[in-house]
Amino acid sequence: MRDRIMDRYSTYEPFYIVLGDKKIADIIITNHARVRWTERVESDKTGYGDICDFLWDRLKKGRVESYYRKEEDVYLIDDDLVMVAEFTVLENETDIAGNPLHKMIVVTFLGRMSETMELRDLKTYYSWLRHSRRMTLIKNTRKRK
Repeated sequence: MRDRIMDRYSTYEPFYIVLGDKKIADIIITNHARVRWTERVESDKTGYGDICDFLWDRLKKGRVESYYRKEEDVYLIDDDLVMVAEFTVLENETDIAGNPLHKMIVVTFLGRMSETMELRDLKTYYSWLRHSRRMTLIKNTRKRK
């Protein structure tokens, strides 16, 4: 969903916001992300438009940053909300210098670090999840034999 409140400096250049090395001109919210938003973030404003408005506002104010310095798929909003996003290049759209513009696809919202302490270190959390699932599978296979 494109930003509805566009402040265009020029009629020739499309609106975009820079995040890292990406120039975001469009945001797509997946169905899974909307469900996670409802469960973990907000219970009142749960529409796709509401989520996009929230993200555009935070992007404009510079309150979205990469969770890890070298990885570009997990982002932190307002130093609290953890979001997973992917980027694709928009076809036939460039900035005035000819550089490609990107579409941000929000995959999911993991939750708020203030509410879920495990989100403070995602690598340890995912390692623990994989280990616990593996151990559950091993226990179940032992029972079947």
